[in-house]
Amino acid sequence: MLTSRLAYLPSLHLTPEGSLASFDRSAPSRTYTLPVAASWEIDAFGKLTSNRKRSRAAYLQSQEYRQAVRTQLIAGISNLYYTLLMLDKQYEISEHTAAAWRESVETMRAMKEAGMTTEAGVAQTEGNYYAIEASLHDLKQQISEVENSLALLLGESPHTIGRGKLDDQEFPAELTTGVPLRLLANRPDVRSAELSLMQAHYATNAARSALYPAINLSGLAGWTNSAGSYIVNPGKLLLTATASLTQPLFNRGLNLAQVKISKAQQEEAALSFQQTLLNAGAEVNDALTQYQTARNKQELRIRQIHSLENALESTELLMTHGSTTYLEILTARQSLLSAQLAGVADRFSEIQGMISLYHALGGGRELPEDSNEE
Repeated sequence: MLTSRLAYLPSLHLTPEGSLASFDRSAPSRTYTLPVAASWEIDAFGKLTSNRKRSRAAYLQSQEYRQAVRTQLIAGISNLYYTLLMLDKQYEISEHTAAAWRESVETMRAMKEAGMTTEAGVAQTEGNYYAIEASLHDLKQQISEVENSLALLLGESPHTIGRGKLDDQEFPAELTTGVPLRLLANRPDVRSAELSLMQAHYATNAARSALYPAINLSGLAGWTNSAGSYIVNPGKLLLTATASLTQPLFNRGLNLAQVKISKAQQEEAALSFQQTLLNAGAEVNDALTQYQTARNKQELRIRQIHSLENALESTELLMTHGSTTYLEILTARQSLLSAQLAGVADRFSEIQGMISLYHALGGGRELPEDSNEE
């Protein structure tokens, strides 16, 4: 971008020259010229301005790529962090369920000794208990893997990640279903597509300006002792100034072809920008739908868990009085565990929807240092 700005300034060249000349072995004559030459192209038809604006759009596009990487990194870290909270909650539920099953195994063994149940009932209870204990080891492995992945994203060696609890996380109760178009403009891919369109527009202007004459001013100032056929000492001041007008003739067809190519690329960039904007709107809508669906499911899941807890309590009382079998208790506890784990998954899905919405809206913005420049 600095290069395009410097194009407005004259180009300066120091071109010192010296010579020795001798005729028929006479004493050599010495001539010298110490000039500073300057040339300046007048931006009469906007070629330099178009190139400058195109360069600035390319620079800003590189900043949008940086923003895209930054937003992706934040979303990735957030997703892994809340995955840890979800796994912690699942481990807590499974651990509590395993303790309850452990007590059930002891109860079933006592009931078998009293002749109130069979060996098959005890074995079935033990099998479910061991399955839940095995799932605890799987959850521990997943927690360790997610902690290592999160540490890697943070640029740290693997270690235990300090964190809160899933139940303590608070998010907005409701989100608006309509997203203003200006929020979509914060997305790095939308901004990048818009800047690509700007580059194509200015490239077309620059190609069109190549059809018109180029106006150049040049001058020379320096010190010389050569005055045509005379040599003077000491030297004298030398000043020259010229202006030139260059009109393309034989390459006009090439310039016209370049204008057509630039226009086609501009139309392609416009279509790409429109498609990117549509994709952005779809991603935002998907994130909002995921968030709202997860919240609606949570309300129903809470009622389901409450009902299953009552069912389990009633079934255990019936089992104590001998009016039901162990199979009903197994079914009730398994249903409660599945509902509790599904409730945790719904909560995590809600948080993922929020993270996806953050990502879909382009994340937090950092204005470039020259954002106010023309």
